Amino acid sequence: MTRLKILHHPDPRLRTKATPVDTFDDKLIEFSKNMLETMYAAPGIGLAATQVNVHKRIIVVDVSDTKSEAHTLINPALEPFGEKVRGEEGCLSVPEIYESVERFEQVHVKAQDIHGEPLEFTANGMLSICIQHECDHLEGKLFVDYLSSLKRGRITKKLRDQAKSFV
Repeated sequence: MTRLKILHHPDPRLRTKATPVDTFDDKLIEFSKNMLETMYAAPGIGLAATQVNVHKRIIVVDVSDTKSEAHTLINPALEPFGEKVRGEEGCLSVPEIYESVERFEQVHVKAQDIHGEPLEFTANGMLSICIQHECDHLEGKLFVDYLSSLKRGRITKKLRDQAKSFV
């Protein structure tokens, strides 16, 4: 498997809206395995294809402590419901930044697996929040977009300055 390069905010490619997957083949299976490898190595609990500069509607998530409950969701569609909860979020594309974000506690998910077979389930708690977070990436949205413009600006400046120091 191959570890993929994760884009970091404020890279404009993170703002690209993903298009649906319509080909289910060995390349898709290999890519989804590489996404999982990249997510686990980062380490993280979710990764969207957009974050690795592939603008297709693919996410991987695993919120288990044992890294044994991976979900690969192709073309996910969400119906959030229930109470909204506020919790601290981070992002592999916004490294070392954690902020409080409000999301729905539950979400009904319709998607396809890596073979194109339909999936449908309801997610709660951390899994629900993680899926919502990753699906935002597919729309070109980052968790910092939920913050005030002042906080978002400070985070963007900090990450831009860090990127310059690595050049």
